[in-house]
Amino acid sequence: MSHLLPIALRFDAGYKATPSVPLSPSIEFNERLTSLYALAQRSDYVFASPLGPFYQHARHAHVPRFVYFGPHTSDESLRLAFHAGFDARDLRGTLALLHFVERLALTPDLGQGLNLSFFPLADVTGLLRSETQDLASNSWIAPEVPELALLAGDARSRGYHGFVRIETTAMDDDVITVRLRGHSAGTLGVELLNSDDLAPWSVRWEAGLVNEPPVDGPLSLSDDLPFQPFELTLGLPAAWSVELHREAATAILKNFIIRYRGLHAYAQHL
Repeated sequence: MSHLLPIALRFDAGYKATPSVPLSPSIEFNERLTSLYALAQRSDYVFASPLGPFYQHARHAHVPRFVYFGPHTSDESLRLAFHAGFDARDLRGTLALLHFVERLALTPDLGQGLNLSFFPLADVTGLLRSETQDLASNSWIAPEVPELALLAGDARSRGYHGFVRIETTAMDDDVITVRLRGHSAGTLGVELLNSDDLAPWSVRWEAGLVNEPPVDGPLSLSDDLPFQPFELTLGLPAAWSVELHREAATAILKNFIIRYRGLHAYAQHL
């Protein structure tokens, strides 16, 4: 997998962690990403397939992508895309998504007929160059940012049924914010995710955005997509640690996938 090496972003060469010294987020990202590439080589269900390359200032890089194919995956399988890391200054969502994919590779127990794509870091340039580049509010229609152009191309070609975004909220409280947007959001409602799926954490359901035309993220591409997908955004509290982000994201994403897989299977038999 030599083509993956440009993604193994290296920071602080020669650094050796000790049990008493916590890793910085960028170093932990690099180590977890490298470890996950090695794990994917041995997995029958999780595969590393980065997007790119793209070029910035005479350097080339890739957008990390991992794909999960459950048993008996076909053209009719449920297709979902999971995004995190739209601002490299905060890698908690990125590390949480990497952990989820790692658990999926080790215990692929989500069931058959699933085609899931994971993009743990959108803001690759921001991490490589330590630049401020918050991409969460950007439109994906003809974006100037190369990472978003690659993600937009993937969204157009893969025909996802839905997108899930992990981000950190600006709220100064201990509540998870949930936002659901898209053509099917009004009919899916709480069937897609409910408070039981987020227990034991408190949740705030964002209202008033369901029918507004999205101007950011993959839903800004609605006119270019084969059908109208939804986007579910999980906003995890800014006050939470890396560990709590990881714990919550892992539990909630698994509950969401299991619930939506059931809804998808039911719809196919109507």
